[in-house]
Amino acid sequence: MPSQTPPNNADHPIFRLLEIMARLRDPAGGCAWDLEQSFATIAPYTVEEAYEVADAIERGDLKDLKEELGDLLFQVVFHAQMAGEEKAFDFADVATAISDKMIRRHPHVFGDASERTAGQQVAAWEVIKQQERAGKERHGVLDDVPVGLPALTRAVKLSKRAASVGFVWPSIHEVLTKLDEEVAELKVEVESGDKEKLRGELGDVLFVIANIARTLDIEPEDALRATNAKFVRRFSHIEQVLAADGRTPDQSDLAEMDALWDQAKAAEKA
Repeated sequence: MPSQTPPNNADHPIFRLLEIMARLRDPAGGCAWDLEQSFATIAPYTVEEAYEVADAIERGDLKDLKEELGDLLFQVVFHAQMAGEEKAFDFADVATAISDKMIRRHPHVFGDASERTAGQQVAAWEVIKQQERAGKERHGVLDDVPVGLPALTRAVKLSKRAASVGFVWPSIHEVLTKLDEEVAELKVEVESGDKEKLRGELGDVLFVIANIARTLDIEPEDALRATNAKFVRRFSHIEQVLAADGRTPDQSDLAEMDALWDQAKAAEKA
C-alpha cells in the first residue's frame, strides 16, 4: 500500500492545491468571486459537496467519487485559507488537529491500551469524546451537536447523545408504541387544520422515527436515499409504459398508475 504521507516538497499535490487556493484569494490578482466569499457563504457549498460524495458512493461510481472527494477537499482548503488570512489557523493546523484526535481516540492502536473488538471500540470512542467535551467551554450533553446538520441526522445524534446518559426507551417496542401515540396526535391535528400544530406534531413523528433508526442502528438518511431511488425507478417505469402508448402521467389516472407501480414492484422482487 503506498504511503499517505506527503513528501516535503512544493510539487506534491497537496502543496499545489494550497498554492492554487492562495492565488485565488490573492487581493492583487485573485478571483473576484473567491475573494468575496466568507465562512458563511461557503458553508452551503461544503454541505452540498459532502452530499455529492455520498451520492457517488451510493451509485458505486469510484471515478465520480474521486472527483467529488477532490471537491470536498477543496472546501476544507478554502475554509483553512480564510482562517489563515484571519491568523486563526491554517491547513497544517487542521491536519495536525485531526491527526492528534485520531491518535487520542485510538489508544489500542497508537498507545498502550489492549486490543478491542469493534463494539468495544465504539463504546471507548464515546467515552473519549465525552472527556473531550468536558474540556470545552460548553458542558451540556447536547451542546456540541451541530445545528447545521440535516434535521433528521441531527435528531439521531441528539437522541444518541441523550441515550448515552440513560435518557432512552428500554427497547424498540416502547419506541414503536411512542410512534403510534405521535401519529394519533398528528391525526387529531389533521382534522383541526391548524397548520402550526400540524408542523409540531409532524416534527414529533419524525423525531420518533429518528429514535427508531438509532435503536435499530440504521442511518435514516441512507434508508431514505434508498427509498428515494426506489421511488424514482418505479415512477420511471410508469412513465416508460405510458410513453410507449403515446401518453404522459398527466394523461393517465391514479388507478392505472398504481397498477403500473405494482407491476414495477413485482418485477423488482422477481
